Amino acid sequence: MSTKTLARTTEMLPSLFDDFIRPWNSWIDSPSILGRTQMVPAVNITETKDDFILSLAVPGMKKDDFNIDITGNLITISCEKEQKSEVKEELFTRNEYNYTSFSRNFTLPEDVNKERIDARYEDGILKLSLPKKEEAKKMAANKHIVVK
Repeated sequence: MSTKTLARTTEMLPSLFDDFIRPWNSWIDSPSILGRTQMVPAVNITETKDDFILSLAVPGMKKDDFNIDITGNLITISCEKEQKSEVKEELFTRNEYNYTSFSRNFTLPEDVNKERIDARYEDGILKLSLPKKEEAKKMAANKHIVVK
């Protein structure tokens, strides 16, 4: 009987403790602390016969907010956006500041033509087209082998 009571008590204590701490945890673990929001955008990578398509979901940005750099076989996609607003009333002044940033690195395959990489931003999606070199396109051509 005492074991049963002890088990019930230990189960209830973490629950009460978690309920008490949860609001603080959500404030501390929040991606937005001190006006800074850090996000890691969702990424889809698809391959076609002619190229690789890299799509990042980054709504609310402008095309000028992005930086895309290539160093060797590493492509870095980063973004920084700063927003400030100030409201002055007779009895108070409210300043709001928000800073959003991210940086993602991807290793480029050897068969990507770095000189022809293209980037477009539409409807909250940053889409990079990474065209394949001509040799890679020829190697990717389908070939049927007959079994003898």
